[in-house]
Amino acid sequence: MLILHHLEPWPWWMAGAAIAAITLLLLGVTNQRLGISTGFENLCALVLKTPYLRRAEITGSQEWRLPFLGGLFLGGVLSAVAGGGWAPIWDLGMFDARIGLGPVGKLAWMFGGGVLIGFGTRLAGGCTSGHGIFGLSNLERASLDSTLAFMTAGIVTTQIVYRVLWS
Repeated sequence: MLILHHLEPWPWWMAGAAIAAITLLLLGVTNQRLGISTGFENLCALVLKTPYLRRAEITGSQEWRLPFLGGLFLGGVLSAVAGGGWAPIWDLGMFDARIGLGPVGKLAWMFGGGVLIGFGTRLAGGCTSGHGIFGLSNLERASLDSTLAFMTAGIVTTQIVYRVLWS
């Protein structure tokens, strides 16, 4: 059961089928990749005129990628409204108990994490959704390598944090 409104969750395979259909439709109709990080490059290209943001992959996908990002944001807002509203909280549970930073420290920690995620995304040539969903479905070796690296790093980091640092 879902926590909100006691709704039954949809079967897992429905989401997989929907993602597969969107991926195949996007590839067949536009010959473009699905990935969130390129959408953020599209946003940056609206204000920055650097050559990196003027490449064909970016300029050729703004027509659909910007509305796609807007739809992701709108979906989050609608989900929050349907679930009874949204309110920011500063209580981060175990993080607060172990690290104990105030609001400014938490913002700095999250900003630093975002910078590292952005660096990793550019280093890997795409984000987890682009590599893990689209790249793997196209049997791309670079996406397999990237997805294995994402998963391995996540598992190792979790083990270090929970079993070594916070034990």
